Amino acid sequence: MGETKSEKANGTLTADEKQNNKKKKSSVKKKSKFADLKAEFKKIIWPDKETLTKQTTAVVAISVVLGVIISALDFLIQYGVDFLVK
Repeated sequence: MGETKSEKANGTLTADEKQNNKKKKSSVKKKSKFADLKAEFKKIIWPDKETLTKQTTAVVAISVVLGVIISALDFLIQYGVDFLVK
């Protein structure tokens, strides 16, 4: 497939051939990565403003509730430990 004469002859590549292959592969990959990235961004379906607002509100509300629960548990555990130590 992209084999050189020396590779075909003994199955190995010289250091220069390996470096040239890396350069060829890296330049091809960069072009295709950006083209693929652009194509993937075109496929994204962004949420509308209403959906985004609902989901953001849900995340903030759940975060606040969990914060209150964790704070209450922390207070109770600290109170319990202080009670046992005294």
